[in-house]
Order: sequence, then C-alpha cells, then structure tokens
Amino acid sequence: MVMVVKHLIIVFILAITLQSGEVFGVDKSKFRSCGQSDFCARNRGLKPGTSPYIILPSSIHISPSTVSFDVQNTYFDNVFFITTISSYERGIFRVQMNEKSPLRPRYETKDILMNDLKPTSLAPSSVILHDETTEIKLQMNGVEVKMIIQHNPFMIDIYEDSTLVISVNDLGLLNFEHLRVKPTSPSSPLPPSDSTSDDNADVQQTQQQQRERPQNIPEYGSNSWEETFNSHHDSKPNGPTSIGLDISFLGVDHIYGLPERAVSLSLPSTKGLGIESDPYRFYNLDVFEYEINSTLGLYGSVPIIISHDEARTLGVFWLNPSETYVDVSEETHKHSSILHGHPQKTTHWVSESGVLDIFFLIGPTPSLVYSQYAQLTGTGAMPQYFSIGYHQCRWNYRDEADVSHVDSMFDFHNIPYDVIWLDIEYTDGKRYFTWDTGAFPNPGKMIDNIGAKGRKLVTIIDPHIKRDSNYHIHTECQSQSLYVKNKQGEEYEGWCWPGSSSYPDFTSQKVRNWWTSLFSFDKFPGSRPNQYIWNDMNEPSVFNGPEVTMQKDMIHDGGWEHRDIHNIFGFYFHQATADALIQRDPKQNDRPFVLSRAFFAGSQRIGAIWTGDNAAQWTHLQAAIPMLLSISLSGIPFVGADVGGFFGNPDSELLTRWYFAGAFYPFFRGHAHIDAKRREPWLNGEPQTTNIRDALSIRYSILPLLYTLFRSNNESGLPILRPLWFEFPSDSSLFHVDNQFMFGEQILVQPIVHPGVTSTTVSLPSSSTRWFDWFDHSEQKGGRTITVQTPLSQIPIYIRGGHILALKLRQRRSSSQMLHDPFTILVAPSSSGEAKGRVYEDDGHSFDFTKGVYNDIILSFQHNKLSSIPVSLGCSSSSCPTNDVERIIFLGVASAPSRVFSSSGSPLEFTYFNKKITVRLPKVKMQEEW
Repeated sequence: MVMVVKHLIIVFILAITLQSGEVFGVDKSKFRSCGQSDFCARNRGLKPGTSPYIILPSSIHISPSTVSFDVQNTYFDNVFFITTISSYERGIFRVQMNEKSPLRPRYETKDILMNDLKPTSLAPSSVILHDETTEIKLQMNGVEVKMIIQHNPFMIDIYEDSTLVISVNDLGLLNFEHLRVKPTSPSSPLPPSDSTSDDNADVQQTQQQQRERPQNIPEYGSNSWEETFNSHHDSKPNGPTSIGLDISFLGVDHIYGLPERAVSLSLPSTKGLGIESDPYRFYNLDVFEYEINSTLGLYGSVPIIISHDEARTLGVFWLNPSETYVDVSEETHKHSSILHGHPQKTTHWVSESGVLDIFFLIGPTPSLVYSQYAQLTGTGAMPQYFSIGYHQCRWNYRDEADVSHVDSMFDFHNIPYDVIWLDIEYTDGKRYFTWDTGAFPNPGKMIDNIGAKGRKLVTIIDPHIKRDSNYHIHTECQSQSLYVKNKQGEEYEGWCWPGSSSYPDFTSQKVRNWWTSLFSFDKFPGSRPNQYIWNDMNEPSVFNGPEVTMQKDMIHDGGWEHRDIHNIFGFYFHQATADALIQRDPKQNDRPFVLSRAFFAGSQRIGAIWTGDNAAQWTHLQAAIPMLLSISLSGIPFVGADVGGFFGNPDSELLTRWYFAGAFYPFFRGHAHIDAKRREPWLNGEPQTTNIRDALSIRYSILPLLYTLFRSNNESGLPILRPLWFEFPSDSSLFHVDNQFMFGEQILVQPIVHPGVTSTTVSLPSSSTRWFDWFDHSEQKGGRTITVQTPLSQIPIYIRGGHILALKLRQRRSSSQMLHDPFTILVAPSSSGEAKGRVYEDDGHSFDFTKGVYNDIILSFQHNKLSSIPVSLGCSSSSCPTNDVERIIFLGVASAPSRVFSSSGSPLEFTYFNKKITVRLPKVKMQEEW
C-alpha cells in the first residue's frame, strides 16, 4: 500500500476521482532520474575509450583456488585495487575488486550468498601466464571455458568452446571511485588522488588539472560531495564512491532479468540507435500505482541478467545492495569485427558504493544456469501446503463479524479458499502486535473459528514503529538502542502509517534476535499457531523521506550508511519475521509463511513476494506476466500479482480474466484498496461467480503438481513459471514471447489480457510435441499458431505431451480438506507414446521433509504400460495418508483398446470416447508400487 495524505480535502478529492473512474498514476516528480543522481549522471556521461586501468604483471599471484593481482588506475597516483578471480563448482567465475589501501573500509555484502560457498581448486595447468594476458582454462559442464584476462588495459573475455560470449570492460567504462579526502574546493572539475591530508589533496588536485582528462574518466563537481533532491539534503560524508563497469553479451538479441519493474520480458535497450531512456534502476521504493513500460525500479531488486540464444544460456549476477543503474544497448566494441553481423547486447552497470563483486554463470543450458545461481544464493524455501491455495485479502475487513461473514460466504457459494487477511486497521492505532479491541475483541476465537475449517489468518506487520511513550515496542527500542540513527547519532524519525515513526535496524543481528522474540504467543496476545504474517512497506517506506524512503546518510549497525545497504533492508526484515514464526513455538515445527513486498537476491530462501500496488486495469493484467516471469528468472519462485488490481474497481470481465490468470500464479491472492468497492468472488453475480469458481477449481486441482514443482525448485532452483524459450531453447521465435508461459515443464498457459476477446491465437512450440487442451482434451500439433475460442469461462491451457499429471478434482472448502481425496491421473503421451510424471508429498507444514520424511513417486508410461515407482516412502500414513487413484485418463489414443488390465492381469472397466480412454476405479493407491 502507499501513502494516503491525511487531509480531509485531499481524501475527498481522491474519493470523487476513484468513483468517477479516473486513474491516478505514479508521481514522477517524487522519484529521481539518472540525470538527477550525480553518481549515475557522471558514470553515464563517460565515453568508450582505452581504459586507464591496468594490471601490474609483477603482482599476479596464483594460489590453489584463486588468481589475484593489483589493478592501477593510471590516471591517479597511488590508486591500486586488489582483484581476485575464482571459480566454483557447476560452472561459475567470480571477479572481486576492492581498494588495496582504502581510507576506510568499504561495505561488502553479507548474508546473501550461501555459507558453504567455497571456490574450487585450480590445477596448475589451468592457469597460463603470458606477457600481455593471463589465461584460465577449465572444463565446465561439458564445454571448455576460457577466461582471458588482458593486462593493459585491464579487460576480461570469456569463451565457451572457442566462441567469445562475454566481454568485460571492452568499452573501457570501468570506474572504481576510490575513497578520498574532500578537497577545499569541491566544485573543481577534477578529483584529487587518495590522500590522508587535506593540503596534499589540493596539491594533487592542482596536478590533476594539468593533465588531459580522458572521456572515460568522470568529471566531478559540488554534487559529488553533497546533493539535494526535492529539498532533501544528502551530506555524502564519504564523497564519490561509485563503481561502474561495462559487460557485453556477444551473439545475442535477448537478455532478461533485472527485476522489479513493469517492462517486457526481453529487456528493451535504454540507449543507442535513437533510444534515450533512463537506465534500469535498482532502488527499492514504495511506488504509487506504478507505471507500465518504465525503467523505474519498484519494490524489490535482483541484479541479475540472463542472456539466451539458440546455442547457450548465460547469467551475470552483480552483488551490490546500494542504488544501482543498468543501461542496455547494442554498443559497438572492439570485437565487432569478429562478430560478422551477429547481434550483441552491452550493459553498463553503476552502483553508488560498496565493492565490485560479479559472478558469471556459464550455463550453458537454462537449467544449469539456475543450478549455478542456486549454488550462490540458495533455492526456494519449501512452502506450507495451505499457502499455495487461494488467499482472500482486502484493506480492510472491518471487524470479526465481517471476517466471519466473508468466510461463511465462501462456503455458501462453494468456493474454496485457504487464507483470509487483515490489513493495518486491525491494530490499535497502527501499533503492531496489538488489536483494535472494539473491532476485534476476541481475535483468538475468531482465528480458531477459521482454523476449524482448515483455514488460516494472515495479519500485516510493517517495519515502522509508532513513537508513543505508552507503546511497549517503542520503549523497548529506545531502551535497547535498536533504531536506525540519523547522521547526528540520534534516533531516526520518519513518517508512516502510525504518524511519527522510527525504524528498528534490521541489518543488526541483535535487532533481528529481539524481533523474533516479539512473536511468541505470550507477547502477541490473541495470536494463534494458524496465524501468519505479511511484511509490507519494507523498502523501507518513509512518507516524508526523499523518494518516499529513508535518507541515504542515516546510520546502521557497524557505522554503515543507509546508501550502502538500502536494497537489503527489506530482505533482513523479511528474514527476521520468518525466523520469528519458526521460533515462536519450536515444538510446533512449523514452516513460516511471510509475504514481503521488498526483496533482494536470496529472498527465495525466506518466502513469498508479490508485485505490489498494481491497478485494476487491463494494462496491469498484461504487465503481470512478464513481471512474474522476470522475477521467476531471477531465482524467486513464490511470486504473484494481486488479482483484480489493488487500486480501482475492475469490471466483471477484467476480474474474471484475472482469476483465470491468477490460478497459475505461484502466489494467488485477491486484494483491494480501502477505497475500492467490495469484490469478493460472488459479488458480481452469475455467470461471473461460476466462472471464478471454475478458475479456483483449476487451481485446487493442480495443487499436487504445484507442490511438486516447489519441491523441484527447493532441490535445484528450477523456476516454476518459465518463459517458453526455457523449455524450447533453440526456437528463436519464442525468445520475445511474454504473453504465454510454461507452468513447470508440463502446462502451457496463455491468459486473456485484453477486453472483449472471444478468440485468440496461441503459439504451440515444437512440431514434434503433442499438446492437449485442458478443457476438452482435444489434441493439437505443435510448431504452429492456432486460433482458439476464449469465452469468459476459460483461457487457453494446454498439457504438453510426454507428461503425466496427478490431479485432485473433488471440490472442498480448503486444501487441508483435500488431504485424503483420491487422485485422478492424466496421461498425455508424447509423439513416441511415452510420458512421465512426479508426485511429491510430505506433511505439508513441518521441516521433517529435510530428514527424509516425504513420499516421492515417479509415474511412467511406456509400451502402453502405466507404472508407479516410489523413489521414497518416508512419510508415514499419519502425516501422509494413502490416497486411492479413482480414475486414469489416457489422452490422444487413436483407437479403442480391446482391453485394459492391471499388473495382476485383472481386467479393468474403461470407456473410450474422442480418442480418450477413461479407467475408473483401477484399484491402486498412489503411494504403492504398481
């Protein structure tokens, strides 16, 4: 949610505007552009040229696991950087650069990489020293990977099987701004060298002015040492500290990633060839009703790019949590002569502070890239089963009676759901860990009543604390010195939902430990084990701060400025809350569910995120697909967009279409603004109620598949939502497609995202692939585009041939009530008549699966024989009940069989109709071998 200015006139105008159907968009004046940010502007103003950075050959050192050397910026006297190159298992190169003798330490990111990450050994024969280059040659995933490090100027080229695929600093845009003493005349055009003396700094500056400044050396002015934006002053006590570097992807037309923002999946260029937009920005912000096709960063940041062409998939992960910009272009470089007209994508990365820490993911396949990235930042957390069901939310359900009524109406209309949510109004005056006793006099009983149906409650808790001397959370923060400090060392005070607020410093382990203690049932009165948490506003949002966030010169644990850690503040808050739910009752052995709006690389290890404050507009429904795909490709699987749009009032067509799209979002929640009309699924009447019920029925039928996909992600990092090229990597016609997606490898989905559509075209990849319609099971041949009818009651959904789906088709109130239900097995054979599937199950809530307490079953169809092959049956019947198989459906069968029989030879009853065999009551159980 976003700031609502508490002024009667403005609120009145807002209400009239919403009712009249007008749309409020993002106020661009609140957010700075690259040109308004000195570090971005001066780096973006650099021109390609010969880099002034060189390797000192005498400094090259080869250890058992690294190659290290000193790099000098020759434009300055005595400015050196220690640079280390290492490799990791599965196909990863890492390049790290930091000042060799800084005036003070620079921030190095903690807690994002996996603790067990260690470089691999380098055989002596794999590192070759030449006069002008150093070469590292390794075998990675079946290809020869060669990194050639040029000494003068410093540059890196990466080859796969003799093909140049990545070039680093080829344009000469490396710019590592060393820490320095502020000169007495900071408005002078050129910087001093590093020095510990103010007098010497001025002498150095005078000497520098006598040199000719190359176009790839930045020019400095007064804004480099302090800066003002919209009356907010940034004191910049450390002066210019930015880091910039160009990285080129050779031979590719398409690159992906860089979330979060609402742009196409294949990232458009931001400069060159007549294009001049702002770079892609990474700066977690509370953006009101965000704009479509904007490079402005939104609530979360994952600085990763995936490049893909017919031959290979590669990745680059830039580990830096400070404000970062990335330009994308098709800039010409020195290797253009050897590309022979092949495409290229050049990126220019710029971060405001910190150190240079880059990972090159060598691939060369999509699945290997995600295995490599998971090795760095971890796989997705295994969610609780209830959390992949449907969530019903609104700002706000008014009181206990309102919650009870909504809950009962889902039952009355036979619509399943798992979780009901409460926004900020449930609290006593926006004091978290309290209840408004007038509206919620008996919250424990309310939660217990919901829980009796197997359902859960989620309540919101944000990172700001109301400054109230009678509020125990605030007084604890003061007495224990837990708040973020301002530059004077006093408690930072901003403005958010409670009014005057301060912010616990979640970058501190001490603060995170304290935070976890607040969720114990005795400290959070009225809370229950089936109550979970929503973390909002954790960018952090500060209504009266610059760009609606915290000033960059605020001080965190260890003396680090907020500019150094901004993009991981929300990550730490999310992590602390998830840890709190685990620790509130260790005997409960309960996986946490915490939804977060802000995120960073590694957030997948914690829980779910969503795309924030979208709008009830068709354009936002359209944008949701590439946004979710982009976040998924950045390693975070548990993602969703608010169904119906948070702001405004969707008409019945838009709402219905959004429910069908949302049925395939890994996180599936309907949500609405406090000023929006009520829009629970039954309120638009028939036929919309039936259509929405049908969309939810699809979701609940595929829960076993979705849970299995989450397990696959937990094991290997494979995304759940995938662009078509992920599954069909050699088909270049799919590289730009972002209105369709694969749900795992099994199902193709194309939501309807435009009004008034009664038919549409669908691209079905691969001429050798059979595709089966979800609704009537008819077969379509792949490798072509077809036209299909799209009434409001359905969207294009196709099952990929070669796969077996285990579905649960009985309608229940919630996912927990489906636990004992029988399975329907749907067999969709490939062109060769074979199919495979997997069913993973555990107790759905505990960490016992990490100890082998789970069932893992492979389904196989070969030579007209369907088999169940248990890989593991470690989950006892008390936690994982034994389920019957009530029917088996074989699709695409050309003619009726003479008989169908079990492995014991007993005949089974079946029907054959429209190339489909249906076997009812085959008398087998899912958890048995047959």
